[in-house]
Amino acid sequence: MKNIIIKILSVLALVFVLNAVTPTSAVAQCPMCKIAAESNYKHGGSSGRGLNAGILYMLATPYVLIGGLAFVWWRNRRNSEDEDEMFELEN
Repeated sequence: MKNIIIKILSVLALVFVLNAVTPTSAVAQCPMCKIAAESNYKHGGSSGRGLNAGILYMLATPYVLIGGLAFVWWRNRRNSEDEDEMFELEN
């Protein structure tokens, strides 16, 4: 029980530190990209939608990679716990 509380507190402390360190405002596009996208929209173009889709793909990539790694880790950890349990039952 004590280990679980320590883990939860350490995760909360990490979240707090990362929240305190990161900047509060961020610009999604560089000024030149923003001007080019706005200019294209004014003249009836649609490249701004493609730019936004690209940003969303770049945003999703790290989450998919981390989620995949977490799933593989969880599956391997669960298998090793099952093997340990079977070993204890045999002895």
